[in-house]
Amino acid sequence: MTTAEQHTAESPESSESSESSESSESPGSSIAFTATLVLLVGAALFGRRVFAGWFTDDGIRTWATMFVGVTVQALPFLVLGVLLSAALTAFVPASFFAKALPKHPALAVPVASASGVVLPGCECASVPVSAALMNRGVTPAAAIAFLLSAPAINPVVLASTAVAFPGQPKVVVARAVTSLAVSMILGWLWLLTGKGGSWLKMPKNRHAHDDPKFDVFRSAMLHDFLHAGGFLVVGAAAAATLNVVVPRAWLDHVAGNLLLSVVILGLLAVLLAICSEADAFVAASLTQFSLTARLAFMVVGPIVDVKLIALQTGTFGPKFAVRFAPATFVVALLASLLIGWWLF
Repeated sequence: MTTAEQHTAESPESSESSESSESSESPGSSIAFTATLVLLVGAALFGRRVFAGWFTDDGIRTWATMFVGVTVQALPFLVLGVLLSAALTAFVPASFFAKALPKHPALAVPVASASGVVLPGCECASVPVSAALMNRGVTPAAAIAFLLSAPAINPVVLASTAVAFPGQPKVVVARAVTSLAVSMILGWLWLLTGKGGSWLKMPKNRHAHDDPKFDVFRSAMLHDFLHAGGFLVVGAAAAATLNVVVPRAWLDHVAGNLLLSVVILGLLAVLLAICSEADAFVAASLTQFSLTARLAFMVVGPIVDVKLIALQTGTFGPKFAVRFAPATFVVALLASLLIGWWLF
């Protein structure tokens, strides 16, 4: 009895402390994100003397351009994803998703993959949206399928691919079919492993059901932006560093070997971390490579790259990212080889 009274007496304090820890999370994240951003932007703008012994002037300029370019390209779509995520959290009842998707998880995966066509954004947007879907009761396999398909088969990406490869509609078809197939395969593989629950850190719903909807929207938007934005900045810095360090001349020596060129362009897509709306133009410029190898570049880039791995690590945990990224990479390469052999 005394223990129960003690527990009830302590519970308000514990709830207050948990509330204070949650409320302090946003300022702490804000300070960390701002400090990281200021440090990296300062290095990009004023780091020539500091890094003069490591890189040439051209290398430093390339790093600064790449870092700013990746961040500027990705940030608007990250904001779009955060807004959609916050709107899903605040305004859409959980029952909607139960009705919209088939109840059987195996059938929910292809429906979620096909629904990725409605989100005109890059991979940065799909991570917070898929996290919000999990919070609203969608099975993780279906949310993962959406995460992979949304940045790869949306109308903006397919239109940019058609512009980058004029007169070659097979390239657009190959990209759409391959990306859709990869998203469904990964969703089904997640169901078959049986260990997804222990690998995935489920995003927490931080809001009570009776909170005002606009307060929930504002809080979720700020939290998700600060959380994902920090990882985006780190990922952009990693992509810029790898872009400077990795030499380009060796590409000419591997273009003649189909299997090797597919692997190399897949790895290049991971390292460059180009937004899915722009990667088709980069692929089109790599004329020394076959269409199959360039298809692999366009399929891999939107679903596994350095900044996306960083975003997934921060959102779903390192256990998820360390297993999911290699599996996605291998499935994407195999699917690109198969579809390329079929269509090209």
